[in-house]
This record gives sequence, structure tokens and C-alpha cells, in this order.
Amino acid sequence: MTVITRFAPSPTGNLHVGNLRAALHNWMFAKKQGGRFLLRIDDTDGERSQAHFVEAIRADLAWLGLNPDGEARQSARFDLYEARFAELKAAGRVYPAYETAQELELKRKVLLGRGLPPVYDRAALALTEEDRSGLEAEGVRPHWRFKLDHGAAIEWDDLVRGPQRFDPKTMSDPVVRRADGSWLYLLPSVIDDVDMGISHVVRGEDHVSNTAAQLQMFAALGAAAPRFAHEALLTGAEGKLSKRLGSLGIAHFREAGIEPQALIALLARLGTSDPVEPFADPAPLIASFDFARFGRAPARFDEEELAQLNARIVHQLDYEAVQDRLPAAMGAVGWNAIRPNLATVAEAADWWQVVEGPVAATVADEDRDFLAQAAAIAETLDWSDPWPALTGALKQATGRKGRALFLPLRLALTGREHGPDMAALLPLIGKENAVERLRPA
Repeated sequence: MTVITRFAPSPTGNLHVGNLRAALHNWMFAKKQGGRFLLRIDDTDGERSQAHFVEAIRADLAWLGLNPDGEARQSARFDLYEARFAELKAAGRVYPAYETAQELELKRKVLLGRGLPPVYDRAALALTEEDRSGLEAEGVRPHWRFKLDHGAAIEWDDLVRGPQRFDPKTMSDPVVRRADGSWLYLLPSVIDDVDMGISHVVRGEDHVSNTAAQLQMFAALGAAAPRFAHEALLTGAEGKLSKRLGSLGIAHFREAGIEPQALIALLARLGTSDPVEPFADPAPLIASFDFARFGRAPARFDEEELAQLNARIVHQLDYEAVQDRLPAAMGAVGWNAIRPNLATVAEAADWWQVVEGPVAATVADEDRDFLAQAAAIAETLDWSDPWPALTGALKQATGRKGRALFLPLRLALTGREHGPDMAALLPLIGKENAVERLRPA
């Protein structure tokens, strides 16, 4: 069997962290199995779906490197939905219901008030043809429900949650089509999964009850159902479900200087028993991907952990991977010197300013003579390996060592107490600039 997964976002907003995790896991599973990863734009909601969100979804996936092997749009598949809907209608598996939203809400409150589950009572099935004709003559247009088979329990072996069992008698017949003829999520998704040959559906655990209903839809259409993997949802760092997670999208991470590799490395293993590691190449993550490693506890997404992971990945990036984001004058030698001190690639520009100057340094009075000596010695060096030559000569001439030797030099040369290895930085600063910075100090 060829493994085919799909990521099916609705273009009614930007992708957020939870969406990105679902997309990533579908992509990783397909890649590990040598299968295909498809993008399906679920744009049946004509009023809320926006073209610019479609473009944003594509751009976000491209930024992450999750390139789909094919794309479909539900808005181009309405003829297929009509045909399969007609089959279900002829088989008596969908039926019209005429209650208004207010009437349904009243029924729900009555049931809850009696301590009963708010399950739809199937009153529409008791209507005669004459009843339906009368309602429609009054201008009442029906919505359509899928008729669940109450005969046997709905069961499946979930790849994350293990054996699942639902009693259809405890479930409402789901609405699959609105009174205005527009489609809800459940049925078109099943029709598409059948038509596109989807073998595995990977999504959040908030869809578990949807899966129970959809399994009967697959059966009603005479199709084998895909395997399902329902992952635990993400929580914020505070340990609670966070609304903030619903607003964290690619734009937020890019503005924060997060590399796509860092986001992939974190989201790939959140919720698993595997350690989060700074893989700049996703190949090891793909190789180790296994639904059996996922737990059922909510997965904790921590932006601080992401930032730390990002720094470790930045330290691995080759010059060629970041060249177009660096100052024009910075070459590979400069990048390699500065890279170990960066949390984001954007910070390289700050350190390059230190290299090119000017720098503002505050020097203690007791260090002025020492730095004057340093300037004089620096002028005599051939600058092939200036830092050990400079500090070695100064140590011999002044008797200073340790912090008293190194800190005044770093402050005068960079204006900062901490930073990249001075042995790598000083050749970039250059002899003329170094002497100039030491002498006025």
C-alpha cells in the first residue's frame, strides 16, 4: 500500500502552531514510508475563505520545506460531492431536517436540564412526505443529516490512542449540509479522502468524535477507511490550553528570528518520548518518527525552549545557508567567527558592526596605561595570529593575567564584556582599527 497523507487547512486565517504540527507530522510520516503528502485546501466556506490565506498557507509550508506532492481545492470538487450525496440520499443515509437553530438549542437545553446527553432526537425522520411538503411550501428549507447506523459499536485502532469505541446511539446524526446548500466539514472530507486515496489521517484529538461519524460515512460510500492517528493537543508553557497558541503563526516566528529547522525540530518530537534535539537536517527526525512514541498527555509548547533550540541550530548553519541574510561585507570567515555567539542569524549584523566600527568603550582609569602599551605592541605585530601574540607580549610586559589581562582589551576593542572568541574576531577587526581603538581608550 502506498502511504498517502494530507494536510487540509481551511483558508479562513493564517496557520498557527497546531496546524503546523499537523502538517509536519503528515509530511514526516509520508516521507518515512516513501509515500506522498498532499495539500487539500478546504475552502467550501465561500464567505470566509480568502485567496490571500491560500497563498499564505502555501508560503508557510514552503518556508518550512514541507513541499506537497499534489494539491486539491474543495471548491473545485462540488460536482463530486453532489454525486456522492445523491447516492447517500437514494440509500436513505442522509435525510432532511427542518428545525431552526433556535428550536435545536431549546431541545438541547431541555435534555441537559433533565441530566441527559444533548443527542438529536431524530424528529425529522417522523415527518411524512406531506409534512415536508407543507414546511417547504412555507419557505422552510431543510438542512441535511447523515443517518448513523445504531446497529453496532463504532470501533477502530488509533495509531496514537489505541483501541477506540463509540456507541452510535449516544451520538447525534451529524449535519452534513446547511439549508443554503453549503457543505459542512464531515462529508466532503470523507469523499475527498476516498477519491484521493488517503491511507492515513493524522490530526488532533479534538477530531476523535468526528472520526467515529466519518467511519460510518466511509462504509456508507462503500469505501475502506484510512488509518487514523489522533494526537494530543498542544498546551502553553504554563501548562494550560492557551489561546495564544492559536495566534502563533509563521510571521511571529520569522519576526523572532526563528529558523524553520528549529520549529521542525521542536514540533517533530513534542509529545513523544524522544528528546528534542537541534537537528538542522530533518532526515534523523523523519527516520525516528513513530506514532507509537506519542503519548496521550497534552504536549507542552514552550517558546523559550524553541529559542534555545534555535540558537543551537544557528550554530550549525553553514555560511552558504545564511549568506543572503548577512551584511554584504561579511564572508565565511566572519560568519564562522561570530556564529557561536548568536541566538538568531539577524544578530550577526550587530556583531559585524563591532567588527567594522566604530565602537564606544568605557575604560577604567587604571587600564589606560595598559591599553597604551597594548596599542604600541599591536603596531609591531605581523597580524597573522594577533590575539595570542598581543596577550602574550602584554602578559610578559605588565605581569597581568586572566580577567585583568583580557577584559580591558575586549572592552576597548569591541565595547562589550562578552562575545565571540577574540582570537577569531581580532583578525577581522584588522590591525589599523585595533590600534586606533586601543590608543584613544
